[in-house]
Amino acid sequence: MIFEQLLEETKVPDMVQVKYHVQTGKITAEQIPGIIRESLMSQHLLERIEEGKTVALTCGSREICNIDVIMRSVIDLLKEIGAEPFVFPAMGSHGGASAEGQREILAGYGVTEETMGVPIKASMDTVVLGKSPKGLEVHFDKYAYEADYVIPIGRIKPHTDFRGKIESGLMKMLTIGCGKQHGANICHTLGFPMMAENVTEIARVILENRNIPFGIAIVEDAFHGTYKIQAIPGEKIEEEEEKLLVEAKALIPGIPFDKIDVLVLDEIGKDVSGAGMDPNVTGRSSMLGRWKPFIERIVILDLSEKSHHNGCGIGGADITTQRFLEKMDFCVSYPNGITSHDPASMRIPPVMPNDECAVKMALQTCMENDRARGYRVVWMKNTLHLESFYISEALLEEARQNPDITVCGGKEPVPFNEMGNVPWLDSPVKPYGLHENL
Repeated sequence: MIFEQLLEETKVPDMVQVKYHVQTGKITAEQIPGIIRESLMSQHLLERIEEGKTVALTCGSREICNIDVIMRSVIDLLKEIGAEPFVFPAMGSHGGASAEGQREILAGYGVTEETMGVPIKASMDTVVLGKSPKGLEVHFDKYAYEADYVIPIGRIKPHTDFRGKIESGLMKMLTIGCGKQHGANICHTLGFPMMAENVTEIARVILENRNIPFGIAIVEDAFHGTYKIQAIPGEKIEEEEEKLLVEAKALIPGIPFDKIDVLVLDEIGKDVSGAGMDPNVTGRSSMLGRWKPFIERIVILDLSEKSHHNGCGIGGADITTQRFLEKMDFCVSYPNGITSHDPASMRIPPVMPNDECAVKMALQTCMENDRARGYRVVWMKNTLHLESFYISEALLEEARQNPDITVCGGKEPVPFNEMGNVPWLDSPVKPYGLHENL
């Protein structure tokens, strides 16, 4: 094939495993029910809900660690006081902007009627609650609108494409998630530079018009481990979310190098980040520009299974593979990009027939590297796996000077198979050969 011929003289450097030591969460699944109970009881928040009343609980499209345990813990407490809870998907346009697609996403996270013991009510229909100060219609899920109470449950974290006092969290869950495709589309209408302001203003309208006794805020570490779970009174959601966002930002370190020639990611996906790969880690965003580690080329080899064929985020890559393209479903991916008014996230970069050609193309087309020093390459499973990844020899000196990095073992060649692919992605059981310690 012509690609192998053109790239024949380009050599993929040997790789060395490193461990990156960053702050991690210590909360286990077994501890979660007690933590939630204590947080609610100490603030007398369950007393705000009357016996026999219906309670709508949000569950979003992001893969939150222990989300099934968190949801079930809240449900059990509500049942104890005689309330009638149900779950609804709060995820804008994800799941192909369909009720069944969104129900399927929840099932992938272990949130089903069987596991939760309550109904899951999925619909894309909304009710208009009013307008924001800018005149934007405020949409709200029809099932949640009909409930006596609504409890948002979600993760507080930096957003991938905008900055503000409020980014991803309970306020965005109310605005985008509960707004379904209609509300998400309207909120994005003025572009990402206005998102923080729009999310806040629309969420305030919802908080004023719906009975929201409290929310459950989750903070995760850099690897999506559970770091903190906190119940927040409804009237204090905005105030407390601002504080938790500051804490969450401190927990997400970027790739710990000043400059990288090539970043190879085994996979991207909606379960990894809303942007497929987290710009807070890569230092690259279609909306916010580029910053450290100033990566010249990004290679994406695969699409995660839990992304449910949603390939949005591939537009942030420079090169991908035929494997990725075959897994990406335009009918699932494009509604997300259309709703967010972000065609850049859906752009398809050059597609190589296999992993080896993709990596070699990235190396060959680098213009900012020191060829005598060698290629500075970082190879990791995805942007959640900062605790252990591989680097090329050209980055070893910088790694050894960083007290948070431990170099493990010696150099290993990347074991491309006869098809030119890395074996851990070709295997149905994904043993992660080179990445066996990830």
